[in-house]
Amino acid sequence: MYHRFHAPHDLRVKHVRHIAGDTWNVNRIALQRVERLFCRNERAVLHCELSSDGTPIALVPVAAILVASLRLHFVDALLNRQYRGPQTLPCDARLAKGQEMGWFQHGSTILVFVPPGFELAEGIGTGREIRAGRALLRRRP
Repeated sequence: MYHRFHAPHDLRVKHVRHIAGDTWNVNRIALQRVERLFCRNERAVLHCELSSDGTPIALVPVAAILVASLRLHFVDALLNRQYRGPQTLPCDARLAKGQEMGWFQHGSTILVFVPPGFELAEGIGTGREIRAGRALLRRRP
């Protein structure tokens, strides 16, 4: 129940799109009952590229119930949950692997989108606990 999130790799955040929304719980029961839950909750789409080779990835912190808001260290603007449309935020931030990117006021989840050629790292799967520093993905051989 760690409410901060960190860069999964050395990367550059090139663009942020904040989308205000609901704050449904993101536990397994809610995911089964609330259609398109991750598309309804407050979220920020972080368009990134890996520093090593420019591979594009997207990280999407998704706020949940009891979350007053989510915060990003590298964006000067305050993410406004009251605004009911997408909000584009200027950004060009370079972060080192493990560097804190931001935090949730309470807690939530993060979606990771990668291009073809990646697979889940060993031991990563549905319902599995993930600890800071653990590999999530690896390039297919």
